[in-house]
Amino acid sequence: MDPSIEPAGFVVASDTGDRLHFLDWGGDRRPGIVLVHGLSNTAWSWSPVARRLAAERRVVAMDLRGHGLSDAPTGRYEPELLASDVIAVAEGSGALGEDGVVLAGHGFGGIVAAWAAAAIGDRCARLVLVDGGWEDIKATSGMEPDEFLRGLEEPPEVLRSMAAFLAERAGFDPATWDADQETAARATVVETPAGRVVPATRPHALAACVEAMFEYRPALVLAAVRAPIVALAATSPPPDPGLPRMNLIVLPAVGHNLMRYRPDDVTEAILGTAPR
Repeated sequence: MDPSIEPAGFVVASDTGDRLHFLDWGGDRRPGIVLVHGLSNTAWSWSPVARRLAAERRVVAMDLRGHGLSDAPTGRYEPELLASDVIAVAEGSGALGEDGVVLAGHGFGGIVAAWAAAAIGDRCARLVLVDGGWEDIKATSGMEPDEFLRGLEEPPEVLRSMAAFLAERAGFDPATWDADQETAARATVVETPAGRVVPATRPHALAACVEAMFEYRPALVLAAVRAPIVALAATSPPPDPGLPRMNLIVLPAVGHNLMRYRPDDVTEAILGTAPR
C-alpha cells in the first residue's frame, strides 16, 4: 500500500444524462474493480481498501447518484437505474474490460452492486458484499421506509460543529482514525456559515434510495448473479442459508464499516485471496 497515492476525480454520464463522479485510484491489472459506498457516504469511504487494491488491480470508487459529487436529480432512483449507474462508471472508467469487472459494495452499496451484477451477467467476474446486500430489509426490519429513514438522523449535538462531528467519528475507534478517515467523514457533511454541519447527501436522494432498498429481494437478485459471490459479515446478520450459495467470511469488528476496521481482510476478499 502506498499512503501517498491520491486518486483523480472524473465524471461520466449516466443513461439519463446525469453526471456520476468517481475516484480513479489507478492500477492496470484486470479484471478491474468498481467500489460502491453505502447510504449517506461517498467514494472516499473506500480509501483504505482502494489504496491496497491499486497495487494489484485497476480500481475506481464511485459516488452514487444523490451522494458525494454526483448529480442528485429528483426522482429516478429505482433499482434498474442505480444498477445502470454502476455499469456506466465501470464502462466509462475503463474498469470493465474483456475479463469483466469485480463489483464490491458496502451496506446499501452491496444491494446496488448486486443489482448491477445481475444486470451485466457474465461480464461480472466477482461480487463482494461487505456487511450488507443479503438482507430483505422490509422483512427483517419490520419498518416502513419513512421509519427507517428517521433512524438515520444524526443527533443535534453531533452536528453542532465540524469539530464535534469529527470527534464523534474518531471516537468509534481511535486506533483506526487517520487522514483517510477524516477525509471520508468530511465528505459526508457540509459546514454552514454558522459553523454547524448538515448531511451532504440530499434528503430527497436519501429518501429515494431507502425506498429502493426496501424493494430489494435478495433471493431473486442474487440467484440471477452468475459470478461467484463473497459475503463479509460483521454487524449484519449472516446470510440466510436459503439464499444462493456464497462464500461467507465472518469478520468480527468494531462496527459496520469494515473498510475502516478490517481493510486487509476486505482487500483479500475482493482480490479472491481470502480463505474459503
